[in-house]
Amino acid sequence: MPSSKPIDRLPPLELVVSFEAAARHLSFTKAAEERFVTQSAMSRQMRALEEELGVALFERRHRALVLTPDGQRLLAACTTALGSLRGAMRDIRAPHQREVLSLTTTPGFASLWLIPRLTGFTRAHPGIDVRLDATLDNRNLAAQGFDLAVRYAKLGALGGARKLFDEAMLPVCSPRLVSETALPLREPADLAHHTLLHLAMDDDAAGGMPAEWEPWLSAWGLADLRPAARLSFTSYSEAIAAALAAQGVALGRRPLVDALLASGQLVTPFDGDVASARAYQLIVDPASRLRPAVQAFEQWLIEEAS
Repeated sequence: MPSSKPIDRLPPLELVVSFEAAARHLSFTKAAEERFVTQSAMSRQMRALEEELGVALFERRHRALVLTPDGQRLLAACTTALGSLRGAMRDIRAPHQREVLSLTTTPGFASLWLIPRLTGFTRAHPGIDVRLDATLDNRNLAAQGFDLAVRYAKLGALGGARKLFDEAMLPVCSPRLVSETALPLREPADLAHHTLLHLAMDDDAAGGMPAEWEPWLSAWGLADLRPAARLSFTSYSEAIAAALAAQGVALGRRPLVDALLASGQLVTPFDGDVASARAYQLIVDPASRLRPAVQAFEQWLIEEAS
C-alpha cells in the first residue's frame, strides 16, 4: 500500500541543521561539538534523517565519512536554504538592535594587522558591532553566518576574492639578538647559529630547514642551512610573540609586521624581501553585501589595505 505521506514533506529543522554541520565537517564528532550534543546523539539524528528520506546520506568508512550523491545534493540545498534563513532572521532583528557584522580570518592577520586598526572603524561607525572569528578553518560564510572573510591563499585559488595586499617575507627578531656579540647576525648564513621560529607544517623535515623558511633561504642560496634549533607554532601570531621575547628569528610577513618594525620592537638583521606566492584576499558573502554595514566595512578594509 503506497504511503499517504506527502513526498515533499520536510523533516524536523533540527535534523536539517545537524545534517548540514555533519556534512560540512564530514565528522559526527565535530558536528556534535558545534551543535552542543553528544557524538552518539548526532549519529542517531543522522540515522533518523536517512530513515525519514529512505536513502543513505553518508558512506561510513573506517575513520571517515563520505557524502553519497544524495547527501551532496541535500548539502547544497541546505547551504542555500539555511543561509537565506539566517539572513532573514538577521534582517528582521536588525531594526530592534545594533547592527552586527561577522568577519572570519586567520589569527595572524587578526592580531597583527586588523585588531590594531579596528578602533578606526568603530569610531567612524558607532552603530556597528564587529564579531571577529580568528581561526585557521575556512568557514562557509552563508551556512555559518559570516558576512566577510580575509583569507591567506595563493592568487587565483579563491573564486570571487579581491586581493587586499601581497606579501613579502624577511627575517625579523628582537633587537637583543642583533646586539648579541657571542652569536652575531650579520649575514644570512649566521642563521645557522640561531633558533628559527616557524609554523608547524606537514612537510617540515626533521632537524632540517623548516618548510616555511624554504623560499627565503633558497633565494639566498642557503637551501641546505640547518639551524641550531627550531621552535614551531600552530599560529603565526605565536611565532611573532616568541620573536618579540627574543626566543629566536621568525620569518616576518610584510605588511603584518610593519608596525612592529616601525616601533623598533622587531628589527630585520638583513636587507632583502622575498616575494611570497600568497596574498591576503577579501571574500564577501553576496547576500551580506546588500547590507550598508557590510558595505562600509568592506570599503574600510580596502582603504586600510591600500
